[in-house]
Amino acid sequence: MSDKPIINWYPGHMNKARKSMESGMKLIDLVIEILDARAPLSSRNPDIDKMAGGKDRLIIMNKADLADKNISDMWRDYFKEKGIETVFINSKNKEGLRNVMPAVKKACEKRIKRNEARGIKNQPIRAMVAGIPNVGKSTFINAFCGKNMAKTGNKPGVTKGEQWIKVNPELQLLDTPGILWPKFEDQEVGRRLAYLGSINDEILVTEELAGDLLLFLKDNYHNLLKERYNIDDETETEIDDEVFSTPQSRMMDLIARKRGCLKQGGETDYFKTAGVILDDFRSGKIGKITLERP
Repeated sequence: MSDKPIINWYPGHMNKARKSMESGMKLIDLVIEILDARAPLSSRNPDIDKMAGGKDRLIIMNKADLADKNISDMWRDYFKEKGIETVFINSKNKEGLRNVMPAVKKACEKRIKRNEARGIKNQPIRAMVAGIPNVGKSTFINAFCGKNMAKTGNKPGVTKGEQWIKVNPELQLLDTPGILWPKFEDQEVGRRLAYLGSINDEILVTEELAGDLLLFLKDNYHNLLKERYNIDDETETEIDDEVFSTPQSRMMDLIARKRGCLKQGGETDYFKTAGVILDDFRSGKIGKITLERP
């Protein structure tokens, strides 16, 4: 297992989606950006800032139930200082959704007042919903609208094209496909997105990815790691360090033994073990975890 896998991933269909989003910007008043609360900065597409120009902005932190609340509070303050309205939600159980419409109006407050001064009343706000793959954008739209308007899935690339959705007389949404950006200047950003499942696992070396995630968890959420996999100082002494080339492979071997992820002859099945670790993290079974701080 090498130390750091390089994340190379950009599929061709995203270039087409990006151009479609650029043209859609001409039609809207507000950009609603859906972020993953576990990695708010890494899950922000920098291209959206360039495309949005002077449009009003609203950030919705989805999957807030899976994130470390103390760090989420730091992110709320971070975006508030930048003058961007932020709402934390859990689309699956609709927690926090009642705060979205007030936040939309607050984000567009100047525009609404300007229209009223011109005698323009009851004009619906037209908002684009943008976000990277697998951030829960379609799940948010369906929960917010109260009906299955957008296709959902647990793999990147479910939403293939744009569609307008009328939420109520005050708001219309333009749904867009989830897009990433052509190059990660910082490989840590790519790695965090891979942890979250925003990059298709089929093009990644999941064994190395899971190993790096374990290192992060050991350094930042040691107790959660210990509780989930029953790894403690005593069990860690059962295996000779000299057998393993990296701390990652050592931890994965311990977890494999605990979970029965072994091949014939008792050899560790690293691929299966990696799947268990990534699934546990993405579903919140390890605990409430945030991958980055402001």
